[in-house]
Amino acid sequence: MRQKLEYLKETPSQTAGPYVHIGLAPGAAGCEIYDQELGWDIAGPNAKGTRIRVEGVVTDGTGSPVKDVLLEAWQANADGIYAHPEHPGEVEDGFRGWGRVITDFETGEWAFDTVKPGPVMGRSGQMMAPHINLWIVARGINAGLNTRVYFEDEEEANAADPVLGVIEWERRRATLIARREARDGLAVYRFDIRLQGEDETVFFDI
Repeated sequence: MRQKLEYLKETPSQTAGPYVHIGLAPGAAGCEIYDQELGWDIAGPNAKGTRIRVEGVVTDGTGSPVKDVLLEAWQANADGIYAHPEHPGEVEDGFRGWGRVITDFETGEWAFDTVKPGPVMGRSGQMMAPHINLWIVARGINAGLNTRVYFEDEEEANAADPVLGVIEWERRRATLIARREARDGLAVYRFDIRLQGEDETVFFDI
C-alpha cells in the first residue's frame, strides 16, 4: 500500500521584540552579564584601511523612528576578504567582520564603527562594490530583513555592481547608498532605513 502522507502544520511565528535586546544585546538593555558584549567590535584594533562610522535611523511607514531595532552587520576587510575558515590567515588578527548594535531607545538612532570594506568577488565571478550586509529585526517584523549598505564615493564600483544592477529604478537603488560626510577627521556614512512606504529601502530575499 502506498503510505499516506501527512503534512505538518506550520509553526506559528512571533516577532522579535520587545525582549530581543535582553537576549542578544543585554548590556545595552541594562543587564550587565558579560565582561565584553558580543558583536560590538567589528574590525578590531589591527585592521588596516580607512576607519569609518556608519549611522542612521530606522523608520516605519509613517516616517516615525522605530526604537527597538537590532541590526547585525557582516563585511569584508579592506582587501575584500571575509573572516572565514576558508581564508585562514588572510584577515588581520582580531578582525571579525561581524557586529551587532541596537537603536537608541529614545531617538531610534543606531551607529557602529568599523573599517571601509574593499571590493568582494561574487559567486558569479563578478566583482561586487564595497558594501556592508545588514540584517534587521524588531517588534512587528516576523522575519529578519536583509539589505546592504553601499557607499556614495564608490560611484564607478557601484555602477558595475551586479546586485545594484538588477534594481531597475534609480530611485530604488538610491535607498542602498550611504551618504558620506567628514566629522572630526572621521568618514561618517549616513544610512537611514525605511521599512515601508515611499522610498522603502530595498530588502533582499536570502
